[in-house]
Amino acid sequence: MTVAALALALTSCGDDGNPSSSDDGRQKVTVAVLSLADTAPLYVARDKGLFAKEGLDVRIQPVQQSIQALPALAKGQVDMIAGANYVTFLQAHEKGTLDLRIVADGARASSHMMDVLVPRDSGIKSVADLKGKRVGVNILNNVQSLTLNAILGARGAGRPAYRQIAFPQMGVALEKGQVDAVHAAEPFDSAIQKGLHARVLLDGAASPVQGMPLSGYVTTRAYAAKHRSAALAFRRAIAAASKLANDDPSLVRKELPTFTKVTADQAAAIRLPAYASSTDGAQLRRLTALMRKQGLLSKDVDPSTLLVK
Repeated sequence: MTVAALALALTSCGDDGNPSSSDDGRQKVTVAVLSLADTAPLYVARDKGLFAKEGLDVRIQPVQQSIQALPALAKGQVDMIAGANYVTFLQAHEKGTLDLRIVADGARASSHMMDVLVPRDSGIKSVADLKGKRVGVNILNNVQSLTLNAILGARGAGRPAYRQIAFPQMGVALEKGQVDAVHAAEPFDSAIQKGLHARVLLDGAASPVQGMPLSGYVTTRAYAAKHRSAALAFRRAIAAASKLANDDPSLVRKELPTFTKVTADQAAAIRLPAYASSTDGAQLRRLTALMRKQGLLSKDVDPSTLLVK
């Protein structure tokens, strides 16, 4: 994605991914997860007993990128992926490499959870100055360029020339002049501002993309058909955890150092995404319509047809 990959490498899968009863009778669900602020409700649900309340035994397997877990998902080695970058997974579905089903909505764009940063002494003073400039994004033709293009278009500004720079290297690239600006997500956003005294040119989650879904919890059509009750129970637990996270962000800030490389001090300062406490097609349709408009999907998609029901 959406935001930085801070996780450990994918651990080997210990079972076939098919839910079976644990010793206490709960249904096992194996979830590959990006260790990002996006997925904090997963850990809140676990630690607050919300999965257990729904009769689930959720096994968590960290991955660096959600796309890394796609083969394991297709093979049934994991049952779901948490923190799945919607743009990538919707494209995979359209190409036929994944028969996608969306279990629950996850992180949505919120103010300054990502920013366009420029050097303190940069001659780039306004969004209009970005036209044709080199802007670093984590992955080309993905959610960062999608959202930034939408923001610039709404302001009548031209598009930059995107360069693929991994989040951890963005600060160095900006300092060395390899790019003119970076579109950085937390916690790298705050780190670059602090370390380089970089200037915020633009809120990367501003209108018209504020509140737009960025990532979620996904599975395959086969899993959803065979294990619908487990998928819906998982959705209820995530919705409850997301509400807790939105109502009390300190829950997320306490969790972050336990499953990411973010320190407690960083966790206290970074800007968090909004968490979806309900899942429906309306907000997702904003994303698919924008993807279609910018050519990231070749045909219209009704995301409500991809929801587990």
